[in-house]
Amino acid sequence: MEPKQKKNSVWRVRGAYFLSVVSITMVLLMLGLVALMLFNAKKLSDYAKKNIGFTVFIENDTKQAEIDRLENALQIADYSVSAEFVSKEQAALIMKEELGKDFTKILGYNSLPNSIEVKLQPEYTSEDSIIVIKNRLHRFTFIKDVYYQKSLVSFINENIRKMSSVGLVITAFLLMIAISLINNTVRLSIFSKRLLIRTAQLVGATGAYIRKPFVAKSVFSGIISASMSSLILAGTILLLQENFGDIITVQGLIEIVVFIFVFGIIITGFSGRFAVNKYLRLKTDDLHFEY
Repeated sequence: MEPKQKKNSVWRVRGAYFLSVVSITMVLLMLGLVALMLFNAKKLSDYAKKNIGFTVFIENDTKQAEIDRLENALQIADYSVSAEFVSKEQAALIMKEELGKDFTKILGYNSLPNSIEVKLQPEYTSEDSIIVIKNRLHRFTFIKDVYYQKSLVSFINENIRKMSSVGLVITAFLLMIAISLINNTVRLSIFSKRLLIRTAQLVGATGAYIRKPFVAKSVFSGIISASMSSLILAGTILLLQENFGDIITVQGLIEIVVFIFVFGIIITGFSGRFAVNKYLRLKTDDLHFEY
């Protein structure tokens, strides 16, 4: 009967240790995902801004050579991703597809001007930058107008600013939660050994001698958890890249893995040390009630 009870006790201890490692792994994985989001924040922002641009409308009597010169200048400009000439005939076909009707038959002529569609680099998508570019382009006398969707530009930039602020707040909040959860998980695992700590203390073991195996075990738990969470994170990134390769990259993966390991080792090590110190200071009568 006694060997069976001893065996059950061993399995309970191993089960508790396994759950502790799993809990820490989930917390570190959550932090890894947040860090991945932060590393890819600029790419996410650039992806949201990729459709921001403006249209340069050209006077109908402008010579083709002048249009080509303007198009080339826009293509090589620092602020430009691309510049594509759209003739009045192409614009009419596009509008016909959108409206479902040929408006040129109603008017009797094509009233649309020739134009050049320009897509902007992400760093030039603020409204102030677009206004500066617009003013520069007015030096070309054959440019009829420079048009951009002001409401779309303001909407995208404002929401990106809000998301950045909210992201920082959420990151700080999750970091505090992670520290609290890991600390409580380690304390709970050491709580079950509090009587063993007191027994070692009563037979004359020093505090440093008692702390050493508990801290070492806590740090080992942190290393195992960090390894598992890093593998899961790497697998998650590979899966996401299959469908979201334009947004999610492996950029910063090494830094994230290093952060996970350092964070996991430091928090588990300090939590283990503080928990053991607490039970070393407690009176014997309080060991049964104090967590």
